[in-house]
Amino acid sequence: MLYDIYHIKGSVFYTRKSHMTIVGFARLLYVAPLFQDHKYGGHMTDRILIIDFGSQVTQLIARRVRESGVYSEIHPFNLVTDELLDEYAPKGIILSGGPASVTWEESPRAPKKVFEMGIPVLGICYGQQTMMQQLGGLVETSEHHEFGRAFVDVNKECAIFKGVWEVGAKEQVWMSHGDRVTKLAPGFNVVATSEGAPYAAVANEEKQFYAVQFHPEVVHTPHGAQLIENFTHAVCGCSGDWTMAAFKEQAIEAVRKQVGDKKVICGLSGGVDSSVVAVLLHEAIGEQLTCVFVDTGFMRQGEAEEVVTLFRDHYNIKLVHKDASAQFFDALGDEYDPEKKRKTIGGLFIDVFEAEAKAIGGADFLAQGTLYPDVIESVSFVGGPSVTIKSHHNVGGLPERMDMKLVEPLRELFKDEVRELGKELGLPEKFVGRHPFPGPGLAIRIPGQPLSAELCDILRKADAIYLEEIRNAGLYDAIWQAFAVLLPVRTVGVMGDARTYEFVCALRAVTSTDGMTADYYHFDHEFLARVSNRIINEVRGINRVVYDCTSKPPGTIEWE
Repeated sequence: MLYDIYHIKGSVFYTRKSHMTIVGFARLLYVAPLFQDHKYGGHMTDRILIIDFGSQVTQLIARRVRESGVYSEIHPFNLVTDELLDEYAPKGIILSGGPASVTWEESPRAPKKVFEMGIPVLGICYGQQTMMQQLGGLVETSEHHEFGRAFVDVNKECAIFKGVWEVGAKEQVWMSHGDRVTKLAPGFNVVATSEGAPYAAVANEEKQFYAVQFHPEVVHTPHGAQLIENFTHAVCGCSGDWTMAAFKEQAIEAVRKQVGDKKVICGLSGGVDSSVVAVLLHEAIGEQLTCVFVDTGFMRQGEAEEVVTLFRDHYNIKLVHKDASAQFFDALGDEYDPEKKRKTIGGLFIDVFEAEAKAIGGADFLAQGTLYPDVIESVSFVGGPSVTIKSHHNVGGLPERMDMKLVEPLRELFKDEVRELGKELGLPEKFVGRHPFPGPGLAIRIPGQPLSAELCDILRKADAIYLEEIRNAGLYDAIWQAFAVLLPVRTVGVMGDARTYEFVCALRAVTSTDGMTADYYHFDHEFLARVSNRIINEVRGINRVVYDCTSKPPGTIEWE
């Protein structure tokens, strides 16, 4: 069962602002199937299927399930067929939340077969509502909406509460709903209530159907992860033996099956994602792999030397070091638009990779370090509520005429999982723990002005000073990502009794778990003053430094 992420059409969703709120994200996300061809999950005994109705936080359900040691996949509701259900053979199904109302005509529904397979089902928010409506209950729009923190009263014992919530307790949860269940489907009992949801949690223990109006997958429901684990382990009977070691073996097997005896080109940037891909592929196919490190002119200070030393000398992986900086600067010219910059860079990467593939006698596959958040932020479906936040050069920026097929063994993983896989593969901690660095590099950190080697040099020096001071302060590992941005603004300054008119440098640092949400890092003012002083004194071209204290949402981590 293969779904092409670039060509799915006709997905139907409905949005209504009164039914939407921010629950960890500032936008509605709708994603393609997380795993294609079940290429990793096909060998897993225990699998949970998550049917997505367009929730902002569906991916968090997958994270909670995986954290409990159980393999899971996300599939959009309108692509879940009877054939897929039979082929995937889940031990349990989770129905996600979503922005639609089951009271609307032609609103999304779970496939009828879901309730006929004789396996446990858990409905969350919209998932609860469609479960009740489809099984004979009733859902109505309520005057009493619940958005944010709420408290439920536990009225009755329930399998998903066991060892977590006791009868009579009042427990904190996170609600996000306008509609509510007003009549239970036959066979269900109320097990928890809240002020705005008299059926906050319901259960049909005989059929092992459970439904909650709140969101157990978000951190704002303190015991939510344990509730989900009760569902996957106690109810579904999953063993919880899915580990990153198991993923590594399955990924290696999948790469060998996909590639066969063909040659693979791997785009190596030096970041943790592409580094993990390179080592994984080398372990899988050995000499069939050639890594290409493309120096675009937008790299961090010392990047090329570090990457070449590790992969060519330490791992003995075939590596081509291609200096294509002149080509990239020429192609981008006076381009200001960030989307066009990303797509131009994506197209040029492919040009270089194809040229290098010919130089080694041809290659059939291109390997990339695409991650799940890359896919989420890049995909927008026709007729759907999701929007393209930004194209990633290795997702939305690929030209359709690309001659090679893609190998993307990490596209199902979040960043923290990639780091875990890197450790499993034996990558040095220095590389595994590196802060994320975008494929387009410094090109998207010089907004609103034509790119030039001179501007990149200015930014590169400022960025290196900033990261050096972070390391010196022992803060590097406490920060998810830190970088400098060269703003398209010049300000007046005074240096050595002379007037200056130079650029403003913005500093950015965030904490995060997976890159989907982030908070700015709370530096002390002494640290910021020290960094600012060094940059202004050591980098010619900058005379003012500011700090970005925007969280994600509403901002993104990168500026472009």
